[in-house]
Amino acid sequence: MTEVTRTNMTKTEEKKVNPELKAKQKKYLKGLGHSLTPVVAVGKEGLGEKILKATSLELSRHELIKIKVGKSSPVSRQETAEILSTGTGSSLVQIIGKTILLYKKNPKLDKEKQIRLP
Repeated sequence: MTEVTRTNMTKTEEKKVNPELKAKQKKYLKGLGHSLTPVVAVGKEGLGEKILKATSLELSRHELIKIKVGKSSPVSRQETAEILSTGTGSSLVQIIGKTILLYKKNPKLDKEKQIRLP
């Protein structure tokens, strides 16, 4: 299993990939994310290509997703959030406990399903 690391990308690539959210937008997304259930779980196997692909797929389907970091995960929740947001080109909305909330706009979704940020 291949480990996904942050060192695969340079600093300039990281800046391009992760769009910054304004405080008002983050607050809005946190409200929407409150009722969501986690769709990706990071367990004892840590972060591999499989988790990265699953996260990317779910972001393309839903735009806003929750990720659960299990107790047995060898990677910290902060590092997990950083790696997944960088690897998928998404924005980190928040980390609460062992739960991570990520957002990535998908213009290919139906207009009704797209999240409209303030």
